[in-house]
This record gives sequence, structure tokens and C-alpha cells, in this order.
Amino acid sequence: MPFPRPFAIVDLETTGGHLSRDRITEIGIILVDGEQVERFSSLVNPGQPIPAFIQNMTGISDAMVAQAPDFADLAQAVHQRLSGRLLIAHNVRFDYGVLKNEFKRLGMRLQNETLCTVKLSRKLYPGHYKHNLDAVMARHGITLPERHRALADAEAVFRFLQAASTEQGRDCVLAAAEALMAQSAPPAGMDADTFDALPDVPGVYCIHDRHGLPLYVGQDGNIRRGVLAHYTPGNGKVLQLGEEAGRIEWTETLGEFGTALEYLLQLKTRRPRLNPKGRMASEVCTLSLQAAEDGFVRAEIVSGAALLPDGQMRRYGLFRSAREARKALKDLAESQGLCQWVLGVERVTSRKGQPCDGRGKGRCQGACIGLEAASAHNARLVKALERLTQRDWPHAGAIAIVERDEVSGKALEHHFDHWCYLGSREAGRGGPLSGPVLLDPDVVKLLTAYFRSPAAGTHVVALA
Repeated sequence: MPFPRPFAIVDLETTGGHLSRDRITEIGIILVDGEQVERFSSLVNPGQPIPAFIQNMTGISDAMVAQAPDFADLAQAVHQRLSGRLLIAHNVRFDYGVLKNEFKRLGMRLQNETLCTVKLSRKLYPGHYKHNLDAVMARHGITLPERHRALADAEAVFRFLQAASTEQGRDCVLAAAEALMAQSAPPAGMDADTFDALPDVPGVYCIHDRHGLPLYVGQDGNIRRGVLAHYTPGNGKVLQLGEEAGRIEWTETLGEFGTALEYLLQLKTRRPRLNPKGRMASEVCTLSLQAAEDGFVRAEIVSGAALLPDGQMRRYGLFRSAREARKALKDLAESQGLCQWVLGVERVTSRKGQPCDGRGKGRCQGACIGLEAASAHNARLVKALERLTQRDWPHAGAIAIVERDEVSGKALEHHFDHWCYLGSREAGRGGPLSGPVLLDPDVVKLLTAYFRSPAAGTHVVALA
């Protein structure tokens, strides 16, 4: 074998692919000290149901682990076997991360230098496209009767290391392994605990500055990948954290839709300094027609609670601020020859009864001085505003967009009504919703895109 020091090859079968949420159902370990090889394996009672998807893949059922020891019963024996060794696994981040979390729950600490044989395979055999365990086994003619069982998969990794040492030479394999291990340290500016804890799941992350204030919010289908990209020189990201980056927080999501929604919510609530300010509306409002005593219909700016779910109000546009709404109304008045004084765009005090500025520039048909009747001006205003009319809500009432993770079986429902976000909760549980009640231009865009092309793993449920 290429390694001059003791090492342990580890493989775990689990209830799913989440580092902290899922639990071990079987552990297999091969301990190597020079020519001495010891094997250890055990089923483990995970204390939670094994999803059908996982049972079908591994062949490990709830009945098989019902009488198996808990991890707590095995912890001391496993810790003694692994302590002080190089820990090797195929996709070592997962196996090592799950093990560390199991020990952490028991108040124990596992600390090993690690080597990932997926990365080692890529480095030693760059001409091959696939490096999952099935591909590695096929490439080296490794056959085992119990694929997807812990000790058998650990055995496959052991035989891969033997085959690579024979084909490429012990020194070549050792050099490649040492180069990979040198790259596994946390990047500058990130502590080891955060580096280890970053999950390989979809979600939203927030990087704070040294004073604890939100610096940047990002989203990614893999939180770990998204965060580490900011610490990788030459990654092409717009964001340059420099020496400002401090604490990192993240929120895990189930899939594409939930990630996009959580990202928008965090932009609104955290208002991070380095994100584009244009996406962070602080005073969302719309235009609504109201009749005045003088017979003219005016477009009033409506914001706050008056905006929230209402199938009766006809909204003309959705704006990120009252200033943006006024500008849209002014542009509409100028392009359609509407009176800026009547619309309230132009303030009139001592000049009451005088023509508005638009009249002098030929952009007003005279409603301000009685040359255009209120009925005619009202008709032209309504017609002009039609281009800003918000799309009709395509459902009879409130809905829930239900998002489900196939492996874990966990599901969330995100509630909406007339383009307004009402909150989210665990699917099928009932109870209060969590999250801000929010009507926002970007949420409307997200929903519009979703109705056009629903995200995988989701479906819509009408709410009574």
C-alpha cells in the first residue's frame, strides 16, 4: 500500500445524503497498518425511519436495524479504531462529516486528516470521465457481491488503492495523495469548524463583516460550493471579500424554488452591503385609481397593509418605492399627454388655475385649465394605465407550492395569495406560517416564472 502510516478506509450507509439530518444505518471500516489488515462492520439503529428510496438502494430495511446497536453503543470502539489514523473514503466529506456529527451529538470529538478517493481517482486517471465507485470498480475489474453495503464498499476502495499502486507505482499514488491533502485545509479567513460544517445541500448563505453586519447574501444548489467560491482566487465572482469577511450563516432549503424564495426574503430582511441595492425594495407600492370630488380620477400611491392579499384592488404596476411610482406616473403623463397637475405629479400652490408645465410644452390637453373634460381625461388615464396592470392571479384563491426532497421525504409548503407571499411551514403539519407577509416585485417575477415552468419536485395545492 502507498501510505507509510496507519490508515482507515471508512464507508457508511445512511438514511439519506444530509450531513447533519441523516443518520448511520451501517458502518464498515478497514484498518491498515503496513501488512496488517483488520475489518470491522456493524448495522446501526439510526433512530429514524429509512426512506423507501434508500432501502431499495442499500437493501437495508427498518426491520434489519430494529435490533441493531445505536451509534452511542459503538462510539467508543469506533473512535478507538479511527483515532490517529489517516481517514480515507470515497467522497470523504460525506462519510467524515456524518461521523463527526454523530460523535458531536455524544459530546465527543473526531479529528482526522482525510483523503478522498474520488479526487484521487481524478488525479491519477484524468483521461476517464466518471469516478464514482461503480465506475472505479468497472475500470479496475473489482467485483463484490454486496455493492451498497458498508464493508463491501470500503473493500472496493481498498482494492482500488492496491490496483492504482500496482498500475502507477506506490510513489506516484503517495505524491498525488499528499498533494490532495495539502489542498484540504480551510482557506484564509475561514475557521476550521465553519469549513467542516459547510453543507453540500441547496440553500442561502450570508457572509457577515468583521463587525457582524450582513456583507453579502448568496444562493447556490450547494452551499459549500457557493461559499468557498468567494475564497478562491481568480474565481471570476464580482464579490471581493478582501479582509472584511467574518462569520458565515446559512439556511438549508429543499430545492430550486425554495432556494430562490429564501434568497429574496433574506435580501429584503438583511439588506447586505455588497448586494445590488436595486433588488432590495424597502417601500413596495402600487398605483390605484381613486375618484376625487372634482370628477377627476387620480392614480394614488398605495403601500403597506393596503397592498396585502386583495382580489378586488386593481393594481397598476408594482414599484420598489414611492419615488419609483411617481416617476412611472410622470413618464406616463408625458408620453400620453395627461395633465401632471391633475395626476399630482406637479405640485401646484399659488398657481392654482394656471396651466401645468406640461401644457406649456404641448404635453397636456388642458385638463388643468378646463379645456379637457374630466370624463375624457379619466378615460385616457385608464387606458394609459392598462399597460401597467398587474397580471391576474391565475388561481381562485390562496395556494401552497409544496416542495419535497425525494431522499429524505421532507416537504415544505410555501403559501401565496394574489402574488403575495404569506409564509412557509412543514407540509401536512398545519399550524402557523413562518416568514414575513410580503408583496414584492421580485417575488412576483419568481411566481410568474414558476407558473410558466414549475420547478422539479414541486406541485401546487389550492387552499380552502
